[in-house]
Amino acid sequence: MVLAEKWPVLGRHEQAARWLRIWTDLGRAPRTIDAYARGLAEYLDRCEREDVDPVEATREHIAGHVRELTTQPSRRGTNVVSIDSGSGLANATIQQRLVPVRLFYDFLIEEGLRESNPVGRGRYTPGRKFGGYQRGLAPRLTTLPWIPTDQEWLAFLEAARSEPPRNRVMLALAYDAALRREELCSLRTDDLDPGHRTLRARAETTKNRYERVVPYSASTGVLLSSYLRHRATISRARGPLFLSESRRNYAEPLTLWSWSKIVRRPTWPTPRQISTPAQATLLPVIEISRRPT
Repeated sequence: MVLAEKWPVLGRHEQAARWLRIWTDLGRAPRTIDAYARGLAEYLDRCEREDVDPVEATREHIAGHVRELTTQPSRRGTNVVSIDSGSGLANATIQQRLVPVRLFYDFLIEEGLRESNPVGRGRYTPGRKFGGYQRGLAPRLTTLPWIPTDQEWLAFLEAARSEPPRNRVMLALAYDAALRREELCSLRTDDLDPGHRTLRARAETTKNRYERVVPYSASTGVLLSSYLRHRATISRARGPLFLSESRRNYAEPLTLWSWSKIVRRPTWPTPRQISTPAQATLLPVIEISRRPT
């Protein structure tokens, strides 16, 4: 019901609504369902504009959708600092938008409503030349990570020097353990093992749903000890590690969006390459954490 209100086109296509309902009932993550609904709704909107029944669409219609994705401007406009598609959508975004369309046609095949999937996928065919690999409809581009110069790294550290204890230890943990934004903000007091200088990223907060235990440095341990003493002045209750210190949400768990606002402040050095403002990573630190040590 919520998805149909957000994207009315889904309510007009019974098979699409059924497919999303099945995925929801199977316990897929809400954000996964939301991303699939957005990509599928975009495709169904195009089918309605072209007066094409999505159940009977051909590879030609899918190719037209891919062309539209590779040429349409981004609605975020100037907020996109760097893009690798040459237009408004990054290559990874285009791949993401095609995934729900391909899975939707897989569902139609299983239901006996189609005989083939017009989207297709990259696959290996023995006996073919050049390794026998047939790529998908849209090429998958892989770009090298951005590595800051010594001056950019020092500028970043100088900006972090004036931050409060909570922000400094969050930056340090994100760097040491290569934590994503959700993993960082979801840390709890019982996820820490100061004796061994390790922390636990719980499976429900990771992208691949695999739990992992990662170490952090001695210098980060010093920052963490300082922050824990500071945290005790806010709340002594066990639970979320990082707490809000604003007057409106005092002692409440720090949200992902609050942390995003912190790292996007004008006082922070701007990375050269940012995919989109909706990127679910810690923008300055995730790139710096890729630097070889």
